[in-house]
Amino acid sequence: MDTTSHAAVGTAEGLVGAQPGPAVAADPLAPYLAADFPWYGLDDGWTGRRWLMQAGGGGRAAHHGAIDYGTLGHGEEPARTYEPKNLRRFAVVVTVARRDVRRSADNTGMLEATSASSAAWLAGSGLLANSWPGQLDRALRQDWLDQQSALAWDLADDLDGPGWNSLTLPVNGIPQPFRYRESEYGWVLAGEAPGVLLGAYGRGVSAYGVGFATVPDLTAYTRS
Repeated sequence: MDTTSHAAVGTAEGLVGAQPGPAVAADPLAPYLAADFPWYGLDDGWTGRRWLMQAGGGGRAAHHGAIDYGTLGHGEEPARTYEPKNLRRFAVVVTVARRDVRRSADNTGMLEATSASSAAWLAGSGLLANSWPGQLDRALRQDWLDQQSALAWDLADDLDGPGWNSLTLPVNGIPQPFRYRESEYGWVLAGEAPGVLLGAYGRGVSAYGVGFATVPDLTAYTRS
């Protein structure tokens, strides 16, 4: 038997004898901590529950700084199935990094620069994803979601249009202008903040009474 065969046998025996270790749960804070921009949530005026949602990239390769946006939840988590009476109160803050035009992850094209419209689109699609029209069953809901998402995209692309109103809200205690709209499913708003673009959506919580602030300690969002 040659040395190559000896190596193969030794490796095989090592694999057979090895016992798998316990699975290590992924750290839910990891993608948030990998971001190169500040996170925003509701300010101290909100005394209710806070919870992590998700952070992701806009199609770029997974490396440091690949996180482009993320969401932080406040209140009760939205229902994932239809409820006859949706009494859950929540507000979700969407933080979007300011990005210039950049290449896509596969290097075949360019991604557009982020803007307040990016935040508006993410907020609008987030609200839709957490809505469930009572007249639709599960099979038809995807068709509804596709149609409404296309409408949300058009609205986000025209923040100065008639589908939006002006609203001024505090960001780190300083009044900032936002664009705001309501629908039968809840509300959506979008604007800017130091270093980032901000979006938000909610239901059962008045948008007129919220304020935003940087989050100095994300562990506040990991406690049940």
